[in-house]
Amino acid sequence: MTKAVALLSGGLDSTLAVLVLLRQGIEITAVTFQTYFGCDASSVSSCGRPTFDLAAKFGFDVETITLGESFIDIVKNPRHGHGKNMNPCIDCRILMLKEALTLMRSIGADFLVTGEVLGQRPMSQRRECFPLIDRDAGVAGLVLRPLCAKLLKPTIAEENGLVDRAQLYAMNGRTRKPQMALAEELGLTDYPAPAGGCLLTDPIYSHRLKELLKHDPDASIRDISLLQIGRHFRLTPTCKAVVGRNEAENEKIELLIDNDSVAFAVTEVGSPTTILMDKANGVTSELIRLTASITARYSKAKREKEVEVAYWGKISGKITVTPADPVTAESFRIKE
Repeated sequence: MTKAVALLSGGLDSTLAVLVLLRQGIEITAVTFQTYFGCDASSVSSCGRPTFDLAAKFGFDVETITLGESFIDIVKNPRHGHGKNMNPCIDCRILMLKEALTLMRSIGADFLVTGEVLGQRPMSQRRECFPLIDRDAGVAGLVLRPLCAKLLKPTIAEENGLVDRAQLYAMNGRTRKPQMALAEELGLTDYPAPAGGCLLTDPIYSHRLKELLKHDPDASIRDISLLQIGRHFRLTPTCKAVVGRNEAENEKIELLIDNDSVAFAVTEVGSPTTILMDKANGVTSELIRLTASITARYSKAKREKEVEVAYWGKISGKITVTPADPVTAESFRIKE
């Protein structure tokens, strides 16, 4: 039986690419990639949804690959540059195809599949980009793009008769109407609305990431994870605080507290949880007081003259402070 490895984010296009080939009787192993930037199966974005639900419904296997530090390195210094924001789309696709090729070889599959549509993405889905990406990934001739295949040169799988080219498509551009019609035909009724799923394409997130890497080129996974939540404050060139905006964010911040950071919360009243990080100079008494006052500023005691704030982690204790006034707090806040 013909086998293929398909890159599957859970979005409409990648799902349709899988279903088109399943209809031809091809055995599919889908691979979904975990990054730290939203476009994966753990994400709530439009390109990330539980791919295992799709696999169970339509009858294919799913593997998960975590890109980790290798992807972070690409984000910091992409060979082919960033897009409009911090998105290294071409280098990202090359890395994913390299990983998919390794899986393809390990399971004895015949070719690779993606849901790319010619002209849909301005950086990585132009006609001239596909050969470049495939060449740099070492997969020239192996990548079938079923949704736009009739607009492209036949792949090895098509030339060898493993895939019926007549049952592929010639989709082009940014309109989603052809995909939506195909989804109805194939029985795909539950799919996310189109939107930018990768956080690296989001201007606000990208601004935060640029600011972080400017002050800390070796930012940790913890630091990057915090970019998705909270209010962010640059207290010194090496020191940053993140203040939770609701209970869910407080819980996430608490999970990221370690022996190299300090957490803050106002005692006995509703309060955000704040995490303070300073890798270079250590946590001074001045930073403790400043962070405590900013924490108090966003608590239910923000109009009190004096507020008790507890802190714990790298050091622990309690301090009484005056809540920071709005102008002072904003002066340290990383603008978005």
